Amino acid sequence: MFKIHREEIEWAGRPLVLETGKIARQANGSVVAQYGDTTVLATVVAAPEPKPGLDFFPLTVHYQEKTYAAGKIPGGFFKREGRPSEKETLTSRLIDRPIRPLFVDGFKSETQVIATVLSHDLENDPDIVAMVAVSAALTISGIPFQGPIGAARVGYIEGEYVINPEVDSLPESKLDLIVAGTEDAVMMVESEAHELSEDVMLGAVMAGHKGFQPVIDAIIRLAERCAKEPRELKLPDTEAVEKKVAELATEELKAAYGIAQKTERQEAVAAAKKKVIEALCPEDGSGEDPQLVSGAFKKVEKKVVRGSIIETGRRIDGRDLSTVRAIESQVGFLPRTHGSALFTRGETQALVVATLGTGEDEQYVDALTGTYKERFLLHYNFPPYSVGEAGRMGTPGRREIGHGKLAWRAIRPMLPAATEFPYTLRVVSEVTESNGSSSMATVCGTSLALMDAGVPLKESVAGIAMGLILEEDGKFAVLSDILGDEDHLGDMDFKVAGTKNGITSLQMDIKVAGITEEIMKLALSQAQGGRMHILGEMAKGISGARAELGEFAPRIEVITIPVDKIRDVIGSGGKVIREIVEKTGAKINVEDDGTIKVASADGKAIKAALDWIKSIVAEPEIGEIYRGKVVKTVDFGAFVNFFGARDGLVHISQLSTGRPQKTTDVVKEGDEVYVKLMGFDERGKVRLSMKVVNQETGEEVKPGEEAAE
Repeated sequence: MFKIHREEIEWAGRPLVLETGKIARQANGSVVAQYGDTTVLATVVAAPEPKPGLDFFPLTVHYQEKTYAAGKIPGGFFKREGRPSEKETLTSRLIDRPIRPLFVDGFKSETQVIATVLSHDLENDPDIVAMVAVSAALTISGIPFQGPIGAARVGYIEGEYVINPEVDSLPESKLDLIVAGTEDAVMMVESEAHELSEDVMLGAVMAGHKGFQPVIDAIIRLAERCAKEPRELKLPDTEAVEKKVAELATEELKAAYGIAQKTERQEAVAAAKKKVIEALCPEDGSGEDPQLVSGAFKKVEKKVVRGSIIETGRRIDGRDLSTVRAIESQVGFLPRTHGSALFTRGETQALVVATLGTGEDEQYVDALTGTYKERFLLHYNFPPYSVGEAGRMGTPGRREIGHGKLAWRAIRPMLPAATEFPYTLRVVSEVTESNGSSSMATVCGTSLALMDAGVPLKESVAGIAMGLILEEDGKFAVLSDILGDEDHLGDMDFKVAGTKNGITSLQMDIKVAGITEEIMKLALSQAQGGRMHILGEMAKGISGARAELGEFAPRIEVITIPVDKIRDVIGSGGKVIREIVEKTGAKINVEDDGTIKVASADGKAIKAALDWIKSIVAEPEIGEIYRGKVVKTVDFGAFVNFFGARDGLVHISQLSTGRPQKTTDVVKEGDEVYVKLMGFDERGKVRLSMKVVNQETGEEVKPGEEAAE
């Protein structure tokens, strides 16, 4: 009989339960975490031996949501979960980012982490529960993992930090921040904010770090009872190889990293590496292991770059620590699009295009919490030519989805409300050149493109990527607007986006065992200065939204009708609304609350459709005069179409001042006439009169006057 171990704590007002020993016992580590009624199973498995020839750690993380967790069946034709949703992909990245740096350096066994949502109470988001479950599973697995980590969501509601706010309360929050880290330091931050200050954001990070400490303690108590023996890790002695590589390559690497231009620098680094490989790894196999030499070369390269920055305060391209590369902002770059911008910062460039659509273009998202519609879409593309490579072209990967979502979070708080600007917005960022922080270039380019399209953003938004060099002796340098090499060889990727008033998005990834509050405070302060500079450079391209939409953008008019009139506008089987669309050429979207959006690039088409709809839903008023058309004549009078689709009878006695012998003596079918609505009979039938209206002027005939025939 297997033994079950369980740890339970009260966390942010709800019970958190960690349990192992009952499910998935053949995995190296398996933990079921339950928070409220949200339940996640996390498993971790590492291969017994490392894969030969690998110079990287082969870790894969999969977060998956099963629809049965919320009592649902998958929508669409295929009633089985398929490719990962955007939420699953983003959560997989959330889990990966804080745990990856904590595996022992040199561990190369293929490792797979799987987090499966088994139950969702629609109150507690499974992403935090999954991160906690994975941390616990790794901690008890025996795999060389220097955890545990904790994680928490932080809201900011009515000036107070709230740990793990429930799903329903998040719309009230000015902040949605996820923070993860160890007992001593923060490892990862992901957030969306409504122009909050640097101090408030830093306070939120520290509140989250303090808030998940009870979770770390609970995982440690669980591990003390049931953790497996640590796996023996045999790492090769590379000290001698590193010494040889340093002797051969240090000076050439210093010279290479004195070249400011990326392509030339990469060629010089590649030449230095080739020289080292040829010297230490002859083809007869008598020399050093090429894999060890390659790894040692990376370490020497890292040491050269980092040491130079710490010692001189000068970076690879000659800048000081806080200077931002040259920026060029151009809008209206493409002739037929609704809005476009080309944003260039140094050797990073993004071509960003904004398209305005109607309600028909909104994206339906089928989530565990229910299906909803999204009116703002941001898609980020990173083609291989952007870094001078010939690579595979395919569907967007995790990186593309993650970078696009970061830019989406940065821009969304500044979008106008749907009632103010009733368009569906799609932005596509084509990264055409990359050398450091194309995601922040996407933020800047998106802000420019939307303003070029006439979208009234509340404020312009800019983003900047910060880096960190942190040495063992405590010396450190914070770098503004990092290059790709500085990202690769540094210890932190800290992205900050916002307006002149405050931060709208913050993302941080740490490659070391965490950073202190002091370093984060300095990075935020330095990022603020860089952001203000970038906003100033962007304003040279465009400083606010255009007053008019572009020539090719659709125009949308919005009206609201009584809910009980929706059926009349749509008609049986959609007959009426189809006729309006076909006859006017306008697009029409009818909401359940009676909101109707009419869209067309032609203003006349919009007016015609609106007039038609108004005539259907409006009610004629007694005493008003209308111009109509005779649609039928009978012995006792004429039927006149006078108000939209509504007809009324002009009795023969009301055709003219003297009673005619025949109706056709006065009017014929097709004649346009003026009529006054006299009222309704006992059966609700309309009573009209022509004789009380001057048929030439349309004015009412005063008593004693004669109406013009």
